[in-house]
Amino acid sequence: MHPYRSHTCGALRSQDVGKEVRLSGWVHRKRDHGGVIFIDLRDHYGITQVVINPDREFFSEGERVRVESVVTVTGSVVARTPDTVNPSMDTGEIELVAEAFSIESFCDQMPFPVNQDLEYPEDLRLRYRFLDLRREQMHRNILLRSKTAQLTRQHLTERGFIEYHTPILTSSSPEGARDYLVPSRLYPGNFYALPQAPQQFKQLLMIGGFDKYFQISPCFRDEDSRADRSPGEFYQIDMEMSFIKQDDLFHELEMLMVRLFKELSNKTIVAETFPRIPYREAMEKYGSDKPDIRFGLEMVECTDLFDECELKVFRNQVDSGGVVKVIKVEGAAAQPRKFFDDAEAFAKSEGAKGLAWIALRSDTPEGPVELRGPIVKFLSETEKQALVQRMDAKAGDCLFFGAGNRTETNALLGKVRIYLGNALNLIDKSLAAFCWIVDFPMFEWNEEEKKIDFSHNPFSMPQGGLEALETQDPLDVLAFQYDIVCNGIELSSGAIRNHQIDIMLRAFQIAGYD
Repeated sequence: MHPYRSHTCGALRSQDVGKEVRLSGWVHRKRDHGGVIFIDLRDHYGITQVVINPDREFFSEGERVRVESVVTVTGSVVARTPDTVNPSMDTGEIELVAEAFSIESFCDQMPFPVNQDLEYPEDLRLRYRFLDLRREQMHRNILLRSKTAQLTRQHLTERGFIEYHTPILTSSSPEGARDYLVPSRLYPGNFYALPQAPQQFKQLLMIGGFDKYFQISPCFRDEDSRADRSPGEFYQIDMEMSFIKQDDLFHELEMLMVRLFKELSNKTIVAETFPRIPYREAMEKYGSDKPDIRFGLEMVECTDLFDECELKVFRNQVDSGGVVKVIKVEGAAAQPRKFFDDAEAFAKSEGAKGLAWIALRSDTPEGPVELRGPIVKFLSETEKQALVQRMDAKAGDCLFFGAGNRTETNALLGKVRIYLGNALNLIDKSLAAFCWIVDFPMFEWNEEEKKIDFSHNPFSMPQGGLEALETQDPLDVLAFQYDIVCNGIELSSGAIRNHQIDIMLRAFQIAGYD
């Protein structure tokens, strides 16, 4: 028999009863029941219950061994009695009665338990990272990451993509962040740069005639940490295709993401052909270019309804070119006053001066609908009726208002939208709602420098090509740029590259380059 194990801790089943086996692993839990010691023995594959009877000469070893010690156990597989079967364990129908027991590595006092997923300070977890990695949640995360990479490679290879590995030590190239530099030993005073992305190299591959490229590539960026990205380094699924249109890439990415989520996630995909939302529409409806579309609460513009309003906050915005936006929340009128106060407090924490609201209430199901709220007294009957009609509001609904500069109001009310969705449990966590954000503007107005500038990727192909650049207002020109978004998180960005030199020169000329 192998000196450490004949089976893993997740392998034994009822058909193995009567076999002599050997297991090695970590002491996950230990219990003393009337002189009999029960140990849950854990390895990468699962957990098996081990029984140490008091008549064994190694019983004292079993008594002194601590949780997370590494042990090797040899014994016989025995069926559990019906009342002791554990249906939550894959090995729950059997147990291993120990006939030999040895401690491979004795564990000292633990700084924190790893046999339960409790929250502990990050600095403590990182100091004892080898212990943190034993926690079930961390173990699952790393396995999921590995399975995702494996399935990505399998799927893209089946679709005709080929994986290429691009250099890590390279020269600096202008990207969106600072480079990490590595000093050269052979050339003192000179440095290599770590790639922020494989951008230059994958373009060389395309120009060199390699048709479908992919790589699970490391990227190094000397930038602050973000909620959805590790500081310093991260990996991305990087892809390029030759001789395609935007629709061709969308089709490939939809197939990839749907397969990954179907095979590796327990979430339900809302639509396997992802809806396409133009950038400006996303900003106007959701206040964000990475909208969470698992729920409604879309913003509706009502600026024109308040051009003669007595409420100065609204009237002033109409007169100065601002906007009034409204979110309808069905059924929220019955919420207690604290709900509205908390919502206003959130809006103020995000920079708003306040958060106006109106609740539509009726004393009886058939009775008249009455508008209630702090701003109702400033609205005329005509404005009330127009507002209810525009918002298609009914008894029980509530309206939340934002007023001000269009960009700022969209952003603020977009955050309020997410807040309300969470506060009212409107977001179904079991769903995966993908969408494409398309039609990004090619240019934007740089207020500081008082000039037109590129809004995103200057090397993207403008929609309409050279004719659009020559005949349209630059701020109206759209680009073949896109983001793929899931549940309010931007997963990736991309573009159709501009490969026409005359279009490229004209685009840079518009942005003020010679």
